[in-house]
Amino acid sequence: MALKKRSKVSASFSMASMTDIVFLLLIFFMITSTMIAPNALKLLLPRSTYQTSASAVTSISITASLDYYIETTPVSLEDIEGILKNRFANENVLEPTISVHADKSVPIENVVKIMNIAKDNKWKLILATTAN
Repeated sequence: MALKKRSKVSASFSMASMTDIVFLLLIFFMITSTMIAPNALKLLLPRSTYQTSASAVTSISITASLDYYIETTPVSLEDIEGILKNRFANENVLEPTISVHADKSVPIENVVKIMNIAKDNKWKLILATTAN
């Protein structure tokens, strides 16, 4: 009497489920990595107990070495007003709001220059601070 095995163990392995998991993890890490650091400049901001909930359209950063940045693009102080006017006009911003991120070692006169640009153009201004 000849007996045959009815079930054979297959040596093949399906990678379909493994690739699905890898792609889901890839998408998850891509999304979370963009939320971690919206502002790439390292600044030591002054402390404050009061925080605002208003959202800014753009940000201006002033480093300790008195370099000016719009978002992460370096600009000169003289060009800031023109660049912002063009940006707000092109994007049809109804209520322009600027967030100023100034290092705590920056002299106040440099921050006031940005404040005057905002006041002259009737833009709202937020001074960024860290929570106390």
